[in-house]
Amino acid sequence: MLVGHKKQWEFLKNKHKTNQLSHAYLFTGAEGIGKKMLGLEFAELIGCKFPDLKIVTKKEDKSEIDISQIREVQNFLSYKSYNGGYKIVIINDAEKMNVDAQDCLLKDLEEPKEKTLFILISSKPDMLLPTIFSRCQTIKFFKPKDLPKNVEKIEKEEEILKGLLPVINSSLVNKFKYAKSVDFEKQNFGEILEVLQKYFRNILLSDYGNKKVINIINLIEDLNNKFIFTNINPKLALEILLMET
Repeated sequence: MLVGHKKQWEFLKNKHKTNQLSHAYLFTGAEGIGKKMLGLEFAELIGCKFPDLKIVTKKEDKSEIDISQIREVQNFLSYKSYNGGYKIVIINDAEKMNVDAQDCLLKDLEEPKEKTLFILISSKPDMLLPTIFSRCQTIKFFKPKDLPKNVEKIEKEEEILKGLLPVINSSLVNKFKYAKSVDFEKQNFGEILEVLQKYFRNILLSDYGNKKVINIINLIEDLNNKFIFTNINPKLALEILLMET
């Protein structure tokens, strides 16, 4: 459970425990405060594993989420759960759905299938159609205040970044050597992804619109989802990621 969102976490846990989960939730709040991560952790809590989890995000070459992506969701929901439990759809930056996409989604929200859960994540919920908004139970997230600094975590991240900086933008040989040198029995792959994500997000703040950096950040998010929900090979995944840097 993410620090600072205990109330939201306990609310969802209780709804699941008492079999009172809504078919659709709208997570609202500022960007970058952990809404999506809490959604992923909740999916894991209720036993929703790959391939019963689908995450919808804006495609790299598009400015919005279009109707074709929602039709992919409908196709995904047309099959029974592989693991016999919930099928969950998380729509990140849901306000980026165009009108056709939202209209298409509306039918699934109006006539939800059994053991289907939608989690819409948005920092701008006022951009959603009222019909979509009204069919979701809203859970508000707030930026945690005065969070204690985890000195040990900060030092560990600095150590990881220190090892990564000489590798980024270096030769492929150096990148493969670094990936081979990492002992994944001692070093959590998720921590490396988190460090790289923070590093490239900071670059993006000073160079907004850098397509290469945006692509790297999207790749990191994709690899992180696979790391959480599949048996991804961390060494191979790290090699793939470093090749893009």
